[in-house]
This record gives sequence, C-alpha cells and structure tokens, in this order.
Amino acid sequence: MNVHAAPLRQTTEIENFWIPLADGCHLAARMWMPVDAANSPVPAIIEYIPYRKRDHTALRDESMHPQMAARGYAYVRIDIRGNGESEGLMLDEYLPQELSDGVEAIEWIARQPWCNGRVGMVGISWGGFNGLQIAALRPPALKAIITVCSTDDRYADDIHYRGGCLLNDNLGWSATMMAYSSRPPDPLLVGERWREMWLERLQNMPFLAANWLEHQQRDEFWCHGSVCEDFDAIAIPVLAVGGWADAYTNAIPRLLAGLKSPAYGLIGPWGHKYPNAGVPGPAMDFIAEMARWWDHWLAQKSEIELPALRAYVLDGPDTGEGNDERQGFWVSEPSWPSPNVEEQTLFFTGDGRLAEATGSQGARVARSPQTVGLTGGRYYPKVGRPDLAVDQRPDDAGSIVFDGKPLEEPLVLLGAPAVNLTVSVDRPQANIAVRLSHVAPDGASHRISVGVLNLTHSDDHQSWKPLEPNRAFTTRVALDDIAYKVPAGHRLRVSISTTYWPMIWPSPEPVTLTVEAAGSRIDLPVRKDRGQPAVEIAPTPLPPIGNVEFLRDPVTERRVCHDQLTGEVTIESTDDTGLKRLPAHGIEFRSVCRERYSIRRDNPLSAEMSTDWVTETGREGWRVRTESSHAIRSDATTFYLEAELVTFENEKEVYRNRWERAIPRQGV
Repeated sequence: MNVHAAPLRQTTEIENFWIPLADGCHLAARMWMPVDAANSPVPAIIEYIPYRKRDHTALRDESMHPQMAARGYAYVRIDIRGNGESEGLMLDEYLPQELSDGVEAIEWIARQPWCNGRVGMVGISWGGFNGLQIAALRPPALKAIITVCSTDDRYADDIHYRGGCLLNDNLGWSATMMAYSSRPPDPLLVGERWREMWLERLQNMPFLAANWLEHQQRDEFWCHGSVCEDFDAIAIPVLAVGGWADAYTNAIPRLLAGLKSPAYGLIGPWGHKYPNAGVPGPAMDFIAEMARWWDHWLAQKSEIELPALRAYVLDGPDTGEGNDERQGFWVSEPSWPSPNVEEQTLFFTGDGRLAEATGSQGARVARSPQTVGLTGGRYYPKVGRPDLAVDQRPDDAGSIVFDGKPLEEPLVLLGAPAVNLTVSVDRPQANIAVRLSHVAPDGASHRISVGVLNLTHSDDHQSWKPLEPNRAFTTRVALDDIAYKVPAGHRLRVSISTTYWPMIWPSPEPVTLTVEAAGSRIDLPVRKDRGQPAVEIAPTPLPPIGNVEFLRDPVTERRVCHDQLTGEVTIESTDDTGLKRLPAHGIEFRSVCRERYSIRRDNPLSAEMSTDWVTETGREGWRVRTESSHAIRSDATTFYLEAELVTFENEKEVYRNRWERAIPRQGV
C-alpha cells in the first residue's frame, strides 16, 4: 500500500492552548491539524511527555508532527503537569496523577469539534511508558498506541536496576530530570505568574535518585506502571518499536508474547531515538510507518498486514569507520515466539571450551578487577558509535572465558541468549556479568549481548539473602535480546566477570568466582531461514529543517584516564547541546551535562559517580540559568547521595537547595 497516495492536506498550527483538568490544573499543549478539521473532524494523536514543547523538543516536533497533520490527523503534543507551561507539580515518574491527567486529556480531546472521537497515543521513552500505562486504564476514546523505546517492566528494564543490580544511570537520570524540570515556563505564554509557577516547582523539587534507591527490590513501587503485571488490561492494538543499541528493547518480545490484543514489533539498529532519526543507522521512514498504522486503526480507511516482528539483523561487528551505520538486513517473523527460532545449546568444559556435548569437567576461577566493563560502552547511549561497545579483549582478560570452535558457516541469532551456571563465590554478596561475543580470526572480540545478575536475589527479585561463601549453587542469567549474524570463521565466546563498571554499582567486597563446567551451558536462539520473503523497510527521507539559529556549536567529549600510580580509572563525558535560538518566539536555550565515574582496580568502595548540569533559557531581557549536581558513593553498608540545585534570573540567585541522604544497602 502506498501511504502517500492520498493528497496531503493544508495544515494549521495552534502553538499553545490549555487542556483543563478536574482539579483546576491546566496542561499546556501544541497542535497541528488540517485547516478544515473544525468542519470535517479528524482522529487525534497525542504525545504526552515532560520535555518542554516550547524549546527542548520543538525542533523534533516540527520535523514530524506537521507531516502527520497533513495526512489527516490532529497531532497534539502535551507537556506533563509541572513541566514547560503546564501547571501543577510533577513529583515522580508515572504516578497515578500523571496517568489520570492523561486519561482526562484524552477524554477532553475526543470531545473537541475538530476531533472525531478516535484518539491514538505515540511516544518515545517516557511517552512510550505512559502510552502503555494509559492503554491499560482503557479510556474509551483511545483506540491504538505506538510505544517507542519503552518497557513493560519498570524494575527489569528501565534505567534504575538490571538483574537486581543498581545501574549508575539511576543517578544520572535523576540529575537529568532535575535539570529538565527546574526550568521555568515562558512568560510570553503564562504572563507574570511565570515566576510564581517556577518557584513552586523549585520548592517542591523531588530528589528522585533517593526515591528510587529506597526500593532496591521489585516491590509495589516498581509494579505500579509495569503493564506486565496484567497484560490483559491492554485491549487495543500496540506497535512496539525499539533499537538494538537501546537499553529498552527486551520489552518488545515480552509484549508480543504477553499481549492478547493485536501486537507488533519493529526493531532496528538504532539507539534511543525515533527511527526516522535513528543512530546508528540506517534510519527508516517512520512517518510512513506511523501513517500506515494510524490510517488503519484510527482513520479506518485502509487495511494493514504486518508480521508479528520485523527485526534488523546486525551483520557482524561495526567496522568503526565511515558513516555511523551498521551493516545488516531485515527479517520478519509471523509470530513470537517464532517457529523459525530454535534453541541450540553449547556446554562449558573444564578446559575453557564451548562444546556441542558435555566435555571435560572441572572449574575455572576469576577475581575480576573493578574496572572490567570499560569496553562495554554506555548502558543508555546518548550518541551513536562513541557510546557503543568496543573490542572486548581488555574486559575478557579480567573474566572467566569459554571459547567455541571457528564456525563453519554463518550463525544468525534472534532472541535472548541465556546462560545456566553452577557457581560459587567467596563473599556473601556478589554480582556477575555475562557477555556473549564473537572472536574474529585477528583476535578482536566483538560483543553480541550482555546480561547482569545480583546473585543474592530471589528469581523474582522481590527478596534477597546473603550467599553462603564457597557453596556451589545454580543460577540462570538472561542476556539481552539481539538479532545478529556471526560470520563464518569466527568463534563464539562467553565471558563471565564479577564486575561491570560503569554500568552497575560494584559489590561491597572484591569477589572470587568459581564456575563449574558441570551443569553450565549457554542456550542460543538460532534463526533458521525457511525462505521467508524479504522485508521492505523504506529509508528515511531528509527530514524538514526546523526554523532555528545556532549561536554556539554543540560539543560531545569522551575521555578515559588510567592513573598508573593509584590504579584509579576515571571516565569523563561532556554533552553540550550548543546554544540555539528559535526565531518564532525568540527563546534561546542550551544544556550541558558533565559526568564523571571513578574506581580503583582493587577497591569497590572507591567507586564514585557525579553528574553536573547547566541549563540556560531566555531571550532579550529575560535570562534564567539552573545549575545542578548529583553524586553517589558507598561504604560496605550504606549509599551516600548528594544533590544541589541553584537557579538564577538575570544572573541574580533566586533559589538554592541541597539534599543529602544515607540509604542502607539491601544486598545491592
């Protein structure tokens, strides 16, 4: 079907309007729609996020949303309560208030004269999360959703914990949200009350990192908003979209397997981006993809035939050269789990091999340096190639390694590898990280997938207990889902370590790990090509260029420093958006994030992380700046968190607050 066959319609924009809520609060919204929508009502599509429609997402919105309006939809971009020009306060992620506001907004939009009563939701990350969560509340007007880079399980696959291990991005995301939410509304839209609204936000700013660290197991705090708790609550069609370079992709196969409503998956090579701006590329024409979806489920004017899953198979490792794109090809699966994927098992041997049958018995032992993990890239990639995994040999050197024989023919993996282990440790608390890689004939080791696990946790992560030192037990580590073609002549490698810095916070003591060959194996999801037709995915056209002036160039920096005297390794990163100006209303805005991680090779209690943010917002005669910082360290029993927020209006200090929290370690 040609989604461009219908003539595009003339559109109009309403830059700001207010959606009233029952408690008297008003949400700020921006909308693009056909000019004749008032006389010929159209379906509405909502994106509902806290990221400031006035400036922060303005250029992205302008490159996408008017195109959907021209195809016959009212595209409504809403700022969540307490952000941008929206009134009220936001005290945490996905609270019942946020979801209730979303339901009210859907109901209000469905009643407007320009809407025909049929509504869809689309969103990436936060907007993908609350799209699923609001779908589970079943507002009658909501007919379908597109969820991009999100998760069904807030504990298993968000930015806080993974496998029961504390992610360092828990602190980083808290710092990000403080920087975002501490910025003021625009006086041109809210008038003189802007300062009052701003101060109310600042005086009620939550210390989110501490909130999240209070919940170190999978308790009711995390079950709220995790739609995997009741997949049956979602009764409308879901298109789940993600990328292999993103941290949230594991949710897509779970959604396809768990939802009873129509559910489809689309996974490309990208990181945490909409696919039309996907990096690493190749990007795709996501506007056409959305148009096809909404034309069927909202406009009811076309048929749609989709396989359960379309996935981009990464064809071998990234070369590290040329454009930021991955070689590969698209495949489709008629259902998920797929009849085209079979489990293949390789067994660990006592002499460090991966074998097709059980082999020599014995044990292998390692005491990983605290710096293992440095080649793993970022858990949450911000940019393309600089944030992705590199040659794994330095990390392999600090790990227990099992190698397969050279492959006689290429091997295509599609799904989640899993490792079953018989292990023992010499300390009552331990993490493990398991990596699946392939080793090229030249010796380079390329990571395919990774999984981490807190060994003190129960299988459901709802409780923990200390380990009995040197007592063997069995465990299973699920690695991240992946679609990957391993070249012929390469060897598979499984690497197991007790550390993975800076992705996860280390155990309180160095750990010696013993892996027994008996009972240890890896289960591989091997895809068999049974002559399925090739999938056609249109490349992305050049997106429209928003009306913006660049006053200062952006800067991205990544540095790793090894102190040969102390053994300390320091990682520093800078992400500076540059200073931009939007001529339509004159706002200038910029943000700078600087992160620092440090640890010594032999001492897990030396671990420290800090992140500092500066944001600038304003125009001639009105300038606001926020400066915020977060830091975390620990001893054997306690986490110590600090944060500070200072704000300025025209260089005069307006507000200052500091937070300090000591939170007991609960097996983390």
